[in-house]
Amino acid sequence: MRFVMSGLPLQNASPSSAVSQVSLITTSGQESKPKKKICCACPETKKLRDECIVEHGEAACAKWIDAHRQCLRAEGFNI
Repeated sequence: MRFVMSGLPLQNASPSSAVSQVSLITTSGQESKPKKKICCACPETKKLRDECIVEHGEAACAKWIDAHRQCLRAEGFNI
């Protein structure tokens, strides 16, 4: 089965590539407060996650949900 989202096949897309495009906040042993509100962080992975859920349902989109969570954690959110 091949999923297509926004004209791009999902099998060729990778959650890790979406996360790698997001700048990571480096911390020196301490957790810092996020510089953005959670609603504004990680727009790339949020968009992919939301489109997948709308088109295919939450159960089919675990990799995109996990990629978005990983991105949010990298931005300093404790989720």
